[in-house]
Order: sequence, then C-alpha cells, then structure tokens
Amino acid sequence: MATLGVNIDHIANVRQARKTVEPDPVQFAFLAELGGADSITVHLREDRRHIQDRDVFLLKETIKTKLNLEMAATEEMLEIAKKLLPDYVTLVPEKREEVTTEGGLDLKSNVQYLKKAVGYLKDSNIKVSAFIDPLDEQINYSKEIGFDFIELHTGKFAELSGSEQYKELQRIIESTHLANDLGLVVNAGHGLNYNNVKKIASINNMNELNIGHSIVARALAIGLEKSVREMKSLITSN
Repeated sequence: MATLGVNIDHIANVRQARKTVEPDPVQFAFLAELGGADSITVHLREDRRHIQDRDVFLLKETIKTKLNLEMAATEEMLEIAKKLLPDYVTLVPEKREEVTTEGGLDLKSNVQYLKKAVGYLKDSNIKVSAFIDPLDEQINYSKEIGFDFIELHTGKFAELSGSEQYKELQRIIESTHLANDLGLVVNAGHGLNYNNVKKIASINNMNELNIGHSIVARALAIGLEKSVREMKSLITSN
C-alpha cells in the first residue's frame, strides 16, 4: 500500500509573494502530519523562489515523519544536503524559467557526474532518489548510477484522458515492475489529484506518492489537515 508524501512548496509560494513571514510552511507541515502525511517534501530551488534555507533546517528539527529534500544536483545543494541530513534526497531537473518541474532527469547525459553526486550523498547515509520519466532506459541508468529510489514523473498521465491515459498508466506500471526487478524502490508524483490518484496508488509495489498542489488547493476550502486526510484515504482504500 502506497504512503503519502505531502509537498508544502505552495505554502511558501504564498509567503514569498509578499516577502513576509506568513504563512509559515514549517507550521503547515505539522498540520499535514496530523492529517496523516507519511513524509514532508520540499524543493529547495537555486533561486529560492519559495522554500528557504531556514525552512528546511527547521523542518528537519521539528517534523515527526520523514523529510524528502528535492533539489538540483549542484555543488551548493549537495553541500546543503550534507549539512541538513534529510531522510532522503530526490534529485530533479531545474530551470529558472519553469513554473514547476516539467519532466524527469536525463540520466544518460550525466552518468559520471551523477555517480559522484549520489556517492557523495550516500557517504552521509542519505538515501537518494531520481525523478525520471517512466522509460526503461532511464530506469536502467538509475540502477547503474546507484540510486536507491526512483520517482516516476506522472505529469503526462495526469494531463491525458481516456485511452491515452490508459496507455500511459500501463507504461508507469511496466516501469514500476522493471525498477522493482532491479531492486529500486518506486515513488511517483506530479499532477496527481483527488480524481486520478487511485489509479497510481493501486499499482503493485508503489511505495509513496508525492502530492502538493492539489492538496494545498483543496486546503483553501477545508483546511490542510482535512485535505491531507482525504487524500490519504483515497490512497489507502485500494
């Protein structure tokens, strides 16, 4: 049965829109945990557009579940992760101009650098995940590079409907099975919401789903604790 990682970046987006101190994503992480979150996910971007350095260090000190730090594999971020010691790091592609992460890492073109980055993190007993598209080639490179986890990008699945969505779902299922056969733990995320999450949550050996925007959007109406609880119920009802 899949668990739920709650991404709280959008709480920080509201704060940074005014460059003020509220809402504080650290306080909202507590509400997410009360609602049943199994981990808290934050993306510390190079441009610090939402989550800030103080947020990740306070989260590490205060949350009761696990901390998943999403980041680009830059020297600066690797050093921050080494000091922070999150439960695990998810390496993601990052472009300054994008609104949100647009796709998975291209592992093939960065094998040697990523091997060094992953080894550097694992030397501090940090588990490392790769955010990748559901492609056999990327999964095989994940194993070669030394990742512990992969997180399958579900954005395309979320955008499609009908038979095209079904085809993409089958690709995600096949990717999950391949990764499991290689000894990789499989997470998934991006674009998942209250309408489509059960199809991904029902995949055998799916470990964790990372969801942010949909949960925070619903929280505007009913509160974060309840919106997390509702999502957790959908994921665990399979």
